[in-house]
Amino acid sequence: MVATEVELELEAHRARPTHGELTVQSVVAAVIVAAIMGASYPYMVLKLGFGPNVSIVSAFFGYLILSVIARKSYDRFQNNIVQTAGTSAASTAFMCGTLAAFEILRANKAAHFTVDPTPLQTFLWLTCASLLGVVLSAPMRRHFIVDQKLPFPDGMAAAETLLVLDPPRDGPDEQRAVARNAAMVMGVCLLASGLLMLVRNDSNLLGLIPGGWDPGAMTLGAAGAAFTVAAMGVGVGYSLLSVGSGMIIGLRITAWMMLGCVMGWILAPLLLIHYQILPDHPKRSQVLQWVLWPGLGMMVAGGITTLVLRWRMLARAFAGLRDASGEDVPLRWIAGSALVLSIVLCVLQQWFFGLPMWMSAVAILLSIPLMLVGLRALGETNWGPIGALANLTQALFAGIAPGNLAANVVPSGTAGTVASTSEGLMQDYRAGFIIGSTPRSMFIAQIIGAPIGAAALALTYPLLVKTYGLIGDHAQLAAPGSQRTAAFALLLSAGIDKLPQSALWAGLAASLLGVLFATMELSERLKRWTPSPVALSLGLLLPFSSISTMFVGAIVSAIWLARHPKSAARYMIAVASGFIAGEAVVAVLAPVLIALGLGGSH
Repeated sequence: MVATEVELELEAHRARPTHGELTVQSVVAAVIVAAIMGASYPYMVLKLGFGPNVSIVSAFFGYLILSVIARKSYDRFQNNIVQTAGTSAASTAFMCGTLAAFEILRANKAAHFTVDPTPLQTFLWLTCASLLGVVLSAPMRRHFIVDQKLPFPDGMAAAETLLVLDPPRDGPDEQRAVARNAAMVMGVCLLASGLLMLVRNDSNLLGLIPGGWDPGAMTLGAAGAAFTVAAMGVGVGYSLLSVGSGMIIGLRITAWMMLGCVMGWILAPLLLIHYQILPDHPKRSQVLQWVLWPGLGMMVAGGITTLVLRWRMLARAFAGLRDASGEDVPLRWIAGSALVLSIVLCVLQQWFFGLPMWMSAVAILLSIPLMLVGLRALGETNWGPIGALANLTQALFAGIAPGNLAANVVPSGTAGTVASTSEGLMQDYRAGFIIGSTPRSMFIAQIIGAPIGAAALALTYPLLVKTYGLIGDHAQLAAPGSQRTAAFALLLSAGIDKLPQSALWAGLAASLLGVLFATMELSERLKRWTPSPVALSLGLLLPFSSISTMFVGAIVSAIWLARHPKSAARYMIAVASGFIAGEAVVAVLAPVLIALGLGGSH
């Protein structure tokens, strides 16, 4: 059975590092896993619209590698260093969404947006911003993890995985067999997912089978007011990555996402055509330009409402700074590093993007309270409002620098990088606290992972966009978060009078619903039956085939948990992790193979 929090906390007192944490083997494995996670994460984010937690996936990769190179000395503490570096790299690579927003704005000729960082500039910018997130989050560990003991559920799940993969040396054979079997299951699922990706048409490699199923020429509506369902992307994708993501996310959230998809890609086109807002048989991009606004309104309004209703979190977080101890990483060192990184970041953003240094300084200062709010929200709800925080930063800078698109999206990218890094790493600190790891060693692992993630993103992002497409009806990377950021920037710079009135009214109605749902979610009695504003919004923005496939994965996991809870507790995370990792790794390798002339479109 899955270990309870109390059992995990007790485990921390029964074990302490014996072979060291920052060993040569653990650092080598950390570098390898950080490179894998940093390279594969952008594909997941741009395809799914959000980034699944990769701490567990990193832990399984760490187990596989350390079992080979550190067989006799392997333990959970070394593996925790590996998964921490992997999470740090992925948190940095999460900012592929900002690069995609740049791309979308450049494609809009009316925007006159020219920010186009080179891979070297991307590496330097995101390395500096993510390291700042690492440094700023370090003193928060004691307040959120030790004193407040916030759950951070994904961190607890990562700790459980580390414990399962390191059974007691003198424990029963069954415990050691579970760890070996879980690793083997993950390996088999990884190979299956990678093979399926390899033979799908959308890999642009072998292309032996289609990328999914669609209902063909099925049409909804009457003559003169109809659309082909397949043109809206309705169908099911042959993607084990989506299946694995659904298994981890769960049935409640994916069900609301599925409802959002039905509303966005079946009901909305029907109504838009019927009321002659769109022409007969519209393109998917035309529908997206309309449903983007209710999706954006609900997500931003719901996220901001949650922050406002939890204003006491901010007060408690600032109060906790007085108690932050330097026993793990000296506060003097943290303060000095934060100052140096802030200055360097201001210089880089002026040099690369033409952003005045004072604007960068304001963005950095704003990122601190936003980070604190995001950390408490994540710790209590397992939802990190990075998108809402970035949009809030956009709105603030729209008032500071009206009409300046670069001043609107670059600072939001800075705040987003700090928030993304701190949220992922606080989950790691939670896992480390449970198993008994040394925070200072984890901090060093985070420092190792951040630049590796930035380098991996800088190298893989252009290849992914070139191979799979980001803009247009045939683009395979939906990037809804980037679409939202770009659309919000255009709205703030051009004025709402440039948008269709119907889209604005829909956005206003969705915003009010977002406020209502976010308020209801705070009630434990109502939460179970309350629509998730984030899930509904993602359903409106993400491709139908991706969500439907995730929904299938959630159904599979629910049935598995209900019928065979013991085997699900042992192997479901391994299965989901393998499904996620296999497709993501092949997706990264595909453009490299194509560039070498070993593949091509079929």
